[in-house]
Amino acid sequence: MTASPYETLDATDSADHGPAPLRSEYKFSHVTTGRYLPTPGKAPGWPFADIGGWMIDANESAADWLAELRDWRREHLVRIGYDDANYRRPELLWAQRNFVHAQMMVEDRYFYDAERAEYTVDRYLDDLIARFGGIDSVLIWYVYPNIGIDDRNQFDLAHDLPGGLDGLRRAVQAFQARGVRVFLPAKPWDHGTRDPGTSHWEGLAEIVAAVGADGINGDTFNGVPRAFLDACERHGRPVVLQPESTISSEEQLIWNVQSWGKKAPDGPVPPVSKWKWLEPRHMVNYENRWGRDRTHDLQYCFFNGIGYNAWENIWGIWNQFTPRNAEVLRRIATIYRAFPELVVSLDWAPYQRCLQRGVFASRFPGADRTLWTLINRHEYPIDGEQLALPHVDGTRYYDLWRGQPIAPRVIDGEAVIELPLEGRGFGALLALAPGADAEGLDATLATLAAQARTPIGAHSAAWQALPQAIVDVAPTAPQATAPEGMVTIPGGEFLFRVGGVEIEGFDWAGLDVQYPWEACPRRHHRRRMTLATFHIDRHPVTNAQFARFLADSGYAPRDAHNFLRHWVDGAPRPGWAHKPVTWVSLEDARAYAQWAGKRLPREWEWQYAAQGHDGRRYPWGDTWHDACVPRVNRGRRLLPPADVGAHPQGASPFGVEDLIGHVWQWTDEYIDTHTRAAILRGGSSYQPQTSHWYFPQAYRLDQHGKYLLMAPGKDRSGTVGFRCVVDAERTDG
Repeated sequence: MTASPYETLDATDSADHGPAPLRSEYKFSHVTTGRYLPTPGKAPGWPFADIGGWMIDANESAADWLAELRDWRREHLVRIGYDDANYRRPELLWAQRNFVHAQMMVEDRYFYDAERAEYTVDRYLDDLIARFGGIDSVLIWYVYPNIGIDDRNQFDLAHDLPGGLDGLRRAVQAFQARGVRVFLPAKPWDHGTRDPGTSHWEGLAEIVAAVGADGINGDTFNGVPRAFLDACERHGRPVVLQPESTISSEEQLIWNVQSWGKKAPDGPVPPVSKWKWLEPRHMVNYENRWGRDRTHDLQYCFFNGIGYNAWENIWGIWNQFTPRNAEVLRRIATIYRAFPELVVSLDWAPYQRCLQRGVFASRFPGADRTLWTLINRHEYPIDGEQLALPHVDGTRYYDLWRGQPIAPRVIDGEAVIELPLEGRGFGALLALAPGADAEGLDATLATLAAQARTPIGAHSAAWQALPQAIVDVAPTAPQATAPEGMVTIPGGEFLFRVGGVEIEGFDWAGLDVQYPWEACPRRHHRRRMTLATFHIDRHPVTNAQFARFLADSGYAPRDAHNFLRHWVDGAPRPGWAHKPVTWVSLEDARAYAQWAGKRLPREWEWQYAAQGHDGRRYPWGDTWHDACVPRVNRGRRLLPPADVGAHPQGASPFGVEDLIGHVWQWTDEYIDTHTRAAILRGGSSYQPQTSHWYFPQAYRLDQHGKYLLMAPGKDRSGTVGFRCVVDAERTDG
């Protein structure tokens, strides 16, 4: 029989009698599933629950809170069978220094120059460095919100980037050459477009390996499944997994060595990230895409020693950091990058005892140095004594936030630290043990001191929407009568009412587009207009008409990717002559119009031709009729569009046909500093199923679609065509 390992201890003076009794018990639950842990301090009950936040004294019970939370963590890691092997893997260690992350739209004009047809990674990164100190990783986002306009799946859209996967690989390498790691997105909800014929993890792993990406961001994932990690391993490319949403199965912390954080409660006591507490090396990048004032976000990050998702281009809506928030992020990142090993200290301890109410501090100890981060939750500045720390002779102290050494008073063996904190401000303290190596510290202090010359509060906190401009359209030679195949639309007064159907963006300033008469972009638009007479194509341009254009003009696009993808051997398929031409970019459509002596319609012209004077919902009236449009396609593959003219009962009051539910139609282009977009009208017959994230239809005449533009090869779609307009001769003398 094997002997038991149990031994009886002899009594000694140094025997461990366990911890002192607690004054406050917390007893954290092991079924906690939220993002954040309960905070120390007793919240008042009725009638002070809403007004008594000032009564909460976190200091009073913080030590007990910390002791019990350590016990909870020890047991909880056993409950999930925790193994930290992935946090020790050399090829994944960079995640622990991924402090500033950015989700980036490929349509961002700082990333890709459509005029020069080239990626401009340096321009993109230099702008971020100038504004908030740069990034450590980037998520290259090429899927939503355009996915679902046709049957291209998430992997097809990667191949359709300029230069294909070779072009994407060059962009990835350009980021990596600047020290920036690259994530690619995974979409678990993409099951309504073309079946990729492989699993989601194998499909993405092939792309990750082909372009040399470093990580996978799991869009809407509550923890990225291990299958993605294993698939990338099989392809010889270990990756960091980064789920967007809260990890719901806690065992996934084992292989999700990063995650995003969201919706941190903004109360008098800052919360602690559950995942950071369970595994201090787990780097969270906090995300608040719609935040205009990110002060609370950044305080939460600094208190927890976690990073930030500096996401500004949100589906083409520009939510730029205010100068004040940008400067805070710059200083936090400077401190993090100077002391990365402290930020992920396994002995991190939040809620250190502070000497002033409303100030909170975290301690990040290392072998011979310790970092404290401080935040002031009050709107007014708090100066003077902030911390009282056990002092060892020879310890050197530095006010990192201001980049200068300090000499605290020592009282009864404690160093009393005085630091100025701005209202809703920040502070940082570094203590070096006697004899600790200070190499590089002088340069860091000089950088921080230069940043601190301007107080955070002196930087502007103003936010404003980015203005847009509509791209001008040159008039055509006027025609007295409608050319063949066109309909005359008599001039007159028109009440133009339309709204964007973007899934996200609320009713924000900056959403949708900005018409020339508006002060900023917005979702809803209304304008009473007087329109001149014009002529418009009765039907969308057909494959046969486009073929005549090519034969006559010799037109060949500079970017030919996906150009007339549905044609065979340079000609329309048999039986497709009278179907609307698709797989043509906005540039292709403009080239055809110019050859024909025409132009693309202004959006309000298109709507007037479709709606007439009575504000009807559909071209034929206010009630939907299936017989007025082609049959809806809810399958996973595009089917041939109907011939033009096959649904005359769907004509507008002016006799214009095939306006809605057939193919989307190009109209106006809008541009701002960061994004180009086109307004599409009419919707198409294609309705991919299974997800509400696909590009939404806009069949009603008071709705339009906004389609983000990058490059012609990616912009072309099997559901987008066009019709043309010719200006009429004026008859007013």
